[in-house]
Amino acid sequence: MSKFIIKGQNKLKGEIEVSGMKNAATPILAAIILTKEKVTLHNIPIIDDVKKMLDIMESIGVKIEWLNKDSAVFDASNINAKNLDQKSMKSMRSSILFMGSFLSRFGEVEIPEPGGCLIGNRPMDYHFYAFEKLGAVIEDIDNHKYALKAKKLVGNYIIMPGFSVTGTENVIMASVLAEGKTIIKLAACEPHVQDLCLFLNKMGAKINFGRDSHTIEIEGVKELMGCEHTIIPDQIEAGTYAILATATKSDIIIKNIIPEHLDIVLLELEQVGADIQILEGDGLNNLKNIHIKPGGQLKAVREITTYPYPGFPTDLQAVFGVLATQCTGTTIIHDTIYEGRMGYINELFKMGANVIIADPHRAIITGPTPLYGTEVKTLDLRAGATLIIAALIAEGQSTINDVEIIDRGYERIEEKLRNIGADIIRE
Repeated sequence: MSKFIIKGQNKLKGEIEVSGMKNAATPILAAIILTKEKVTLHNIPIIDDVKKMLDIMESIGVKIEWLNKDSAVFDASNINAKNLDQKSMKSMRSSILFMGSFLSRFGEVEIPEPGGCLIGNRPMDYHFYAFEKLGAVIEDIDNHKYALKAKKLVGNYIIMPGFSVTGTENVIMASVLAEGKTIIKLAACEPHVQDLCLFLNKMGAKINFGRDSHTIEIEGVKELMGCEHTIIPDQIEAGTYAILATATKSDIIIKNIIPEHLDIVLLELEQVGADIQILEGDGLNNLKNIHIKPGGQLKAVREITTYPYPGFPTDLQAVFGVLATQCTGTTIIHDTIYEGRMGYINELFKMGANVIIADPHRAIITGPTPLYGTEVKTLDLRAGATLIIAALIAEGQSTINDVEIIDRGYERIEEKLRNIGADIIRE
């Protein structure tokens, strides 16, 4: 197990570049299975979850040719679903996305229950319900392993039982080659879901989706072709750095983002007192830069409540929680989506924060409070990023254990932070 050693209260200043989005890369990689033609992807984030997706793909026979550090050509023309890397499948949540693509291409797949961060209940019922509506039969074999079979997938009218990003993505991938029309109601519409739809349409799919719409219409096609696609920048990584800059009162330019993906986050940061400017980017793919300058005393917002997109993202509630410790007043953090994401509160308490867990979904944070370096533990991906920010704020030295969990979603995070002045090393 690796750890970060961080000395806090260094002056941070400079530019930090956002990588490709983890949550867009994983479903797009799974969707490559749907075509026998070559696919070229750019802006692939080289993080642990993506590496495991690539391992799974290679285990079934996908040929991968790297063009540079973040671009590759994929050839899934000759693959065998029976060779799935079960160890990698069990170790990450995103592996569940192979259900839709394999069911669509082969009509059957056996898949173990996936792993991932322990952030609360994430049932597979939504996925299975939607697959059954399309004509699949699901069998719980043994030891949390599932067999999915479908002689033929047929489009249907599907109302998702609740907002589920991976559930929506799985239904999309199962529907693009299905016979007839599929309408998905209460579909997730996060930017990465939209990016998956855009990618599939480039492959020849017929998906009608709106930017913030919770209805997706799909007309099934006979086959999909190859294409070239650039993965969108990671809104959660960008939001993390924006909150970091505000909490540490730093002068930081965050490069290569899509500001609209962060509308509600930037609004809340402005309410806190952040000085935010949207700048023109470098001319690539119409991306922008965000400049966050040090402001005055930060003011608490009454409540941060997570909702499905375009609401405040659950993946940033913990990061905003550490910001709240530096704001004057009391903030209620309310995660409506997951009940297991408040563990970071106990770690912030160890560092001196005035924090209370009210119930599994809510925490109360009063500030401003000084934070002090100590030894803490990474409980999940976003909690790990939260503790990094806390350590950068804190007086003295902090040790953050189990940081390989952070590597699942942030590419070269310690290198990026060192480049703007952070005193951070990995051991």
